[in-house]
Amino acid sequence: MRVVPDETATFDLITMGRSSIDLYSNDLGAPFEEITSFAAYVGGSPTNIAVGCRRLGLEVALLTAVGDDKVGDFILHFLKAEGVDTRFIPRKPGTRSSAVILGIEEERFPLVYYRENAADIQFDIGDLLAVPIADARALEVSGTGLCREPNRSATLLATERAQAAGRTVFLDLDFRADQWDDPRAFGVNVRAILPQVNVAIGTEEEFNAAMLRRAEDIVIRDQQISAPEIHGDLEANIGAILSLNNGPEVLVVKRGSEGATIHLRSGEVIRVPGFPVETLNILGAGDAFASGLIFGRLSGWDWYRSGRMGNACGAIVVTRHGCANFMGYLDEVLEFVESRGGF
Repeated sequence: MRVVPDETATFDLITMGRSSIDLYSNDLGAPFEEITSFAAYVGGSPTNIAVGCRRLGLEVALLTAVGDDKVGDFILHFLKAEGVDTRFIPRKPGTRSSAVILGIEEERFPLVYYRENAADIQFDIGDLLAVPIADARALEVSGTGLCREPNRSATLLATERAQAAGRTVFLDLDFRADQWDDPRAFGVNVRAILPQVNVAIGTEEEFNAAMLRRAEDIVIRDQQISAPEIHGDLEANIGAILSLNNGPEVLVVKRGSEGATIHLRSGEVIRVPGFPVETLNILGAGDAFASGLIFGRLSGWDWYRSGRMGNACGAIVVTRHGCANFMGYLDEVLEFVESRGGF
């Protein structure tokens, strides 16, 4: 699968889903209960990807929603300064913009989400119908966008409209177990959207979660919501997804410092090595990876080169404190790759 350039498109990419203010511990290595201060950034998987792709030079619009509150002001101010198109982001009175608190302990990254009555979940079909989905070359949505109505139906409609217009749909599995009433519902909803998806991106655990049948196969220790243990047969699950009559043509498995493995429907498997670096914070690395991968594909690159770009973007972010605020710029990422052996 290759993304076809379209000179008439207004956007290279539209991303859709959650947004938040992210509060990251300044006390590196300290237990969560001993944190004394936090740094304030912007986050949320599709938001991070929007910023990452914009910094690489793509024209990007973000579909999310914020509350009529100061946190919403904070998020929108940052996005506008980054050059992300925010014209389709509604304010939702009576809701709250989301927040996430992150600890950075020794090899542990406990997370606490504040998403009760979250504004981005209230992005609905009416909001979606005001968006010219066909004016973008590609659409990126996330698994968390399926966890509640009305955003679930809006996400499904967005992918339906993108496919009808012949656009490429990327799905970041983005599994957050505590956002679901039953973690098995994640798999049910992901399997429902897969017929509208061209490329699915996730960790080994997330692909197992997509085919999950037993809740006891999920283990979350130390509040590591972004990195749960999920038991399953990865190869069998990948095979099952790729064998769907209507489903993704490509599955991209993120493997952290080991790089990525890209599985094509043809049976070809492309192994893309990573870039070893010293890790400060793993949060946001997967979103940075997706930014680089999507940038590569929209630039006409092959899967190996695109995956290598994704690995470089992810490697840069894990050496930094936060997510969206620390995504790499194009020249910076290319220099990083060149200094470590090139593509």
